[in-house]
Amino acid sequence: MLGVDLSASSVKVVELSGGGKAPMRLERYAIEPIERGAIADGNIEKSEIVANALNRAMRKLGTRTRDVALALPAAAVITKRITLPAGLTEDDYELQVESEASQYIPFAIDEVNLDFQVLGPAQGAPDEEVEVLLAASRKEKVEDRVAIAEMAGLKPLIVDAEPYAVRCSLDHVTTFLPNEGQGQVIAIFDIGQNQTRLTIVMNGQTIFERDQTLCGSQLTQEIVRVYGLMPDEAEAKKLSGDLPDNYQADVLEPFVEQGAVDISRGLQFFFTSTPYTRVDRIYLAGGGSVVAGLAEAVAERTQVPTEIFSPFLGMECSDSVREHRLRSDAPALLVACGLAMRSFEE
Repeated sequence: MLGVDLSASSVKVVELSGGGKAPMRLERYAIEPIERGAIADGNIEKSEIVANALNRAMRKLGTRTRDVALALPAAAVITKRITLPAGLTEDDYELQVESEASQYIPFAIDEVNLDFQVLGPAQGAPDEEVEVLLAASRKEKVEDRVAIAEMAGLKPLIVDAEPYAVRCSLDHVTTFLPNEGQGQVIAIFDIGQNQTRLTIVMNGQTIFERDQTLCGSQLTQEIVRVYGLMPDEAEAKKLSGDLPDNYQADVLEPFVEQGAVDISRGLQFFFTSTPYTRVDRIYLAGGGSVVAGLAEAVAERTQVPTEIFSPFLGMECSDSVREHRLRSDAPALLVACGLAMRSFEE
């Protein structure tokens, strides 16, 4: 099953398989840019353009696999932890969840797609109750993404939520930390085209989430302002590095410094909003994370070990994957990789 991430700037597709010496192997991936505004605020605004980009990505990928997992942005999904009696059948849980969901969802039940997962015994009454995670989204949000996949000749099997796909990738990487990261407070900043999503986890549990305004388009907009370029031209030159000699001092360095300040403020908000007083490790992910000097600036300002995130840590790579290219692309693939990891779940 392929992981397909439809983001504001591009379509990203990842295919994983079982490895030989490692549990997983990156077979191939593709990133295909899309027209500005085709996806805005997580909404599909121009279906045909997005489907065409997905078609191009599939041609680049060169795979026969047609089953896919997709994801909805966090803003399109309502999640809630509830407690229910223990020992019910699957059908009974489904009825109970539908009944409970009406209290938390501001739409009619027949207007949403709803799912749930039994997490385990509830605290305080482990023998009598279980904790259940319910997730719901407007049907139109789900159907928009399903339609894109079907227009590209693909078969969607799973529609997940982006935060859970991110967690799949992060949980994989933390297994390579000392003691598998147990006891560590780990922050991952997913720096996208239009916003940054901060997720903080400890011992396999998400303890904090927040959206921030830091984003890759801010640097593009500054290039547009300083050099008088069109946005698409500015984006291309940003990626290629084909900019005047004063770019680093006048544009890049101020952006990096402000980015480090914004990330530091995100951590301060975490400290003032929760009982936690420390973060042990920072990962920077997303297309905006590979800006030269950002990881170093964040480490210096926060005094926390900081590194660029790769969801493919510990995986084998097929011969078709260019490893030098993967190093710069990997941070943007954490959602697509997390979705592709669903192939390995029973």
